[in-house]
Amino acid sequence: MGIIQWIVAVFMAIPIWFVYFTSVKKITNIEVFQKYRRKPAIFIMWHGRTMMLSPMICLGGMRAYVVASRHKDGRMMAKLQRLFGLRAIYGSSHKGGVSVLRKGVKVLARGDHALCISPDGPGGPSLRIKDGALYFAQMSGAPIIPVSYSVSRAWIQERWDRYLVALPFTKLNINIGNPVFVPRKASAEDIEKYRADLEKFMVAQMRELDAECGIESPEQDLTASEFKRQKREVAAAKKAAKRKKK
Repeated sequence: MGIIQWIVAVFMAIPIWFVYFTSVKKITNIEVFQKYRRKPAIFIMWHGRTMMLSPMICLGGMRAYVVASRHKDGRMMAKLQRLFGLRAIYGSSHKGGVSVLRKGVKVLARGDHALCISPDGPGGPSLRIKDGALYFAQMSGAPIIPVSYSVSRAWIQERWDRYLVALPFTKLNINIGNPVFVPRKASAEDIEKYRADLEKFMVAQMRELDAECGIESPEQDLTASEFKRQKREVAAAKKAAKRKKK
């Protein structure tokens, strides 16, 4: 199974590189990336907007770890990210994530490594920041840096996160937000304010990029389980409609 996953990962990585190199790029606030690419930092990006950031991280020489789910899909994506130079910490940064928090803080303590986290993963709600990234920042002193991108040519997958698959020869707009520091002594109320402010910024950041590229932004609050339920209901309705016609 492991060998098959590696083979699949290679076949997934090749088109990603092709799309990246054939795209016309516009990167806003690149100086933030350059400043923190070899420093402890926590880069956060929406679960549906990760594809085109991996090549940038790789070519930028960033030393980074991703927080990945132990689910088979998470392990598959971790293998793909490994081909772009990113290693994996397995587990959840939100539910029962004490060991993940400990490992992540240890990575950041090296002084030249970053963490990459999708704060609405692995199963939503979409475009809602869970508190894991905030705790990493609070415990380590490393800043949170919100990143997003959009493209003018894409296939938007029918998933809870509306995963954006960029197509060759696209316009690629990447926006890197300013660093956000969470004080070590921040209270629970402080953490919630940082979380809400980051979430508001990241949603606006993505929607502005989508408007520039002319694509529709995904909706908030959709979970993987809710999306599956909706699909089952649609399928059941179609079957019922066919029976009535008969």
